Amino acid sequence: MISRTVRKILIVRLSARGDLVFASPLAGALRRRYPNAHIAWAAEEHTADVIRHNPHLDEVIVWERAAWKRMLRTGRWGALAQAAADLLDRLRDARFDVAIDAQGLLRSGVLAFLTGAPVRIGLGSREGSRALMTRVVRRGGDARRIASEYVHLAEVLGLDTRTFPLEIPRSADEAGRAARVVEREGLETGFVAVCPFTTRFHKHWLEERWSEVIRRLRADMRVGVVMLGGPADRGAADRILAGADVPVVERPAGREGGGPAGGGVGASVLDLVGRTTLGEAAALVSRCSVLAGVDTGLSHMAHAWGRPAVLLFGSHTPYMDPPGPGVRILHSGRGCSPCRGKLTCDGRVDCMRDITVDEVVAAVGAVLRLPGTVVKAS
Repeated sequence: MISRTVRKILIVRLSARGDLVFASPLAGALRRRYPNAHIAWAAEEHTADVIRHNPHLDEVIVWERAAWKRMLRTGRWGALAQAAADLLDRLRDARFDVAIDAQGLLRSGVLAFLTGAPVRIGLGSREGSRALMTRVVRRGGDARRIASEYVHLAEVLGLDTRTFPLEIPRSADEAGRAARVVEREGLETGFVAVCPFTTRFHKHWLEERWSEVIRRLRADMRVGVVMLGGPADRGAADRILAGADVPVVERPAGREGGGPAGGGVGASVLDLVGRTTLGEAAALVSRCSVLAGVDTGLSHMAHAWGRPAVLLFGSHTPYMDPPGPGVRILHSGRGCSPCRGKLTCDGRVDCMRDITVDEVVAAVGAVLRLPGTVVKAS
């Protein structure tokens, strides 16, 4: 399907963050098969940082889709036309031989088509993008395994999948800032990274239950807690922390100086929601003792660094076989799950309500007791 003498390959996986994490092994698999090829990745601006430092990529092409939408909303037609022309020029000037649409949507298919690559391979292409491909690979894999559809794609492409690790390394600056946060806040003996936020309401767990989990982690286990999320999650973070009724430290990850928050290890919850870059948040995940989270990009990043995790899945179950010995997946097992957002419960999301505070606290406690779970700051 791809010539051994291929010169330039583009992977198109524009969004979402978790899916870029799952797809990240494609870069390494292609590099091992085509060591002399120029390998690029196309992503949207809010997801590009996930794979920006992947060591197997020569280039990351960023489609500033959100900026385009703002131009469209505000009637800035000239600016929009110029931005579109600039992206088209970059895609065409690169002269890709192969474009692999690993997303399979219309927008990703159009971008792959606009490269002019003579070979365009789509994964399960839909929304009309099938007509833009020269070859479509039917979606496959074991739905219980993490990244299985990308393993399947790689196998169809003739790539070696005996090793297929998630690879989302951080820059030295991001790793350094994360290390300084851990030292500054007195979290060297370990902490729980809490990631309750996602863009789809049917993947959320109840806010009041997150409040109780945080309160019990602090009061019963005396473990440090770091809450992570984006700027859009600020309102939910404020409600969760108000309900937890625990001391909270709010200061950006990049702030220097100061002693441990609240005077000791884990004495306060460190609220970094909307106060870090994606790379800084990911670097903090790489240093946590255990992550507790829903089906969201930061939660899946824990696996890339072999960090323990407690994951709450319901209407979406991206994988059910724990990808490591320190991973616990909590799921109600309802017959209607996963419905992938096509709710049959009148919007109650019963599968998430089935997961109790006691189950989450017990799972976090069990993982914390595993040998080697605590991470020391370097």
